[in-house]
Amino acid sequence: MTTKARCGPYVCGIDAALDVVSGKWKGLILWELVEHGTMRFAQLRRALPGVSEKMLTQHLREMEQDGLVHRKVHAEVPPKVEYSLTDSGIALNAALEPLGDWGRERILRDEITLVDHADAPRMPRPQAV
Repeated sequence: MTTKARCGPYVCGIDAALDVVSGKWKGLILWELVEHGTMRFAQLRRALPGVSEKMLTQHLREMEQDGLVHRKVHAEVPPKVEYSLTDSGIALNAALEPLGDWGRERILRDEITLVDHADAPRMPRPQAV
């Protein structure tokens, strides 16, 4: 997909960076793709308990548009789509590592409860009508 990245106007570099990573799930998507490499949509959804299909799709599209994620469609039936990080996505993840360190320190300092990934609530699947 060759689309133009979303862009400003921005006040500063932080403003530009936050535009790209804003959204509850984008940082976690980056982390999952760094940890596990190439992943299919269903794998990402299972790895992110609580994310809806709609929100995951929206975030992946925005991240692809911003040049952070590469989407590869295999010509198969049923269709197979894989997601991986681009060099820009890898660089962004490295830039976010100090923020993650700060967050871990805050969790420990303030004794904030950390949700176990396996125990996190999942969004219910829509029922067919």
